[in-house]
Amino acid sequence: MKMRPLNSRTDNLKGSLMIQGTTSDAGKSILVAGICRVLKRKGISVAPFKPQNMALNSAVTIDGGEIGRAQALQAVACGLELQTDFNPVLLKPCSDSQSQVIVNGQAVSTLDAAKFGSIKELAFDSVLEAYKRLQKQFDVILIEGAGSPAEINLRKNDIANMGFAEAVDCPVVIISDIDRGGVFAHLCGTLDLLSKSEQARVKGFVINKFRGTLSLLQNGLTWLEERTDKKVVGVLPFIKNLKLDAEDAIKTTQSKAVDHSVVNIVVIVLPRISNHTDFEPLQANPKVNLIYISDAQQFRGAELIIIPGSKSVCDDLAWLKTSGWRANINRHLRYGGKLLGICAGFQMLGNSITDPQCFESDSKQSKGLGYLDVTTEIEERKQLQQVNGRYRFNGDEGKISGYEIHCGKSSGAGLENWFCEIRNQSGVLCKDGAKSEDGRILGTYLHGLFEQARAASTILSWASGDKISALDWNSVRENELDRLADNIEEHLDMNEILKIIGEQNVCQ
Repeated sequence: MKMRPLNSRTDNLKGSLMIQGTTSDAGKSILVAGICRVLKRKGISVAPFKPQNMALNSAVTIDGGEIGRAQALQAVACGLELQTDFNPVLLKPCSDSQSQVIVNGQAVSTLDAAKFGSIKELAFDSVLEAYKRLQKQFDVILIEGAGSPAEINLRKNDIANMGFAEAVDCPVVIISDIDRGGVFAHLCGTLDLLSKSEQARVKGFVINKFRGTLSLLQNGLTWLEERTDKKVVGVLPFIKNLKLDAEDAIKTTQSKAVDHSVVNIVVIVLPRISNHTDFEPLQANPKVNLIYISDAQQFRGAELIIIPGSKSVCDDLAWLKTSGWRANINRHLRYGGKLLGICAGFQMLGNSITDPQCFESDSKQSKGLGYLDVTTEIEERKQLQQVNGRYRFNGDEGKISGYEIHCGKSSGAGLENWFCEIRNQSGVLCKDGAKSEDGRILGTYLHGLFEQARAASTILSWASGDKISALDWNSVRENELDRLADNIEEHLDMNEILKIIGEQNVCQ
């Protein structure tokens, strides 16, 4: 399905479009990012927006707020600095039944599952205000829904899908993933479960991740359009090896076997692992065999073990000590392996973690793994900041930048042997991280560690004992966004998309 060249007028274009999905992971985030990049390349003033997100992968804005990782990627696609208005409500699960509620970039409360319905009362005004502010700054707003609009139990208090679209009167396109099977049932069933006004708001469908010859699908597309009276505005092919930040799912496509031709790195999958997007630059590197493992019994060795971030550091530390991982780590270190802790993982490497007010768990004090002479106290106020500076590690020095998201402050003699010297958003110079005396253990609060080629190369070379080159992840991301945009321009009817964006009073 090769689309016509973009011929709709883009001058004076103003409006919005909401991308909703038949399921979670249907392709909403990537489609929004791709359309954002297409419009940016056409010189259109465009910004992303997601009213409510639920994810443990987040990013820090320039003003020290927190938003979902998908909206950070979409902002990059638009060529914009991160703003909290792009994602005014973020839910970060603390357990199976509780989530931290972040409004306008800052944590405001914790809700259990029985009270999730109160989100509308708590935050919908903030959502609408953020959207209005973006409308004043940008001509086009690309909005991402959450999950599915047809979740009957959530409809009454919905602010993430049709509840938002109805409130601001914006058109909707629904995307579904054909790779999962049942795409026609998903699209028709979702549409049938919407109200009459919501059905009128839906202006088209997108089918995602199609493999094969499009002619084999054509009779199904014709049937779908005739049954629903909605246009299929695009069939997007499956894009192999798309290297873009994932919002939630951990990509486990690489071998779990140790590969002696490359550097083997194991990331421990904690029960409440967060910001595992830190490791996507490693997963994309052909010189790295990145292995995600939860079950300690599956560990078969590696040059480097990484303890990642966590939303519930004390609970995940307790799991780490009782699941068999501590014995694995001790054995790994005895045989000369390297160990890296990032954020919560850094805190776990220390002597103790105290949480006197039980901000993160019921454990007021937890004994750490004891690899670094550091203690941490959990505080209510979360540290949220972008930082930049210089690292000093393994005989190398160079520039480094990243971001911090944590609720603890660390102290102790181990910090004197620091990893990097950084300047935060307030201009304050401080030291970050700690290294063991034998040089085999490193801890840092810095996320985004592997996105800069030189710093990442230094750490990979330290881990392997040989010189290893890393990817410049920012360049990779830019190239992949352009590849995504090229694909969308070829297979999505952008003329129809622009027409839909420009419509007003869409439900009438």
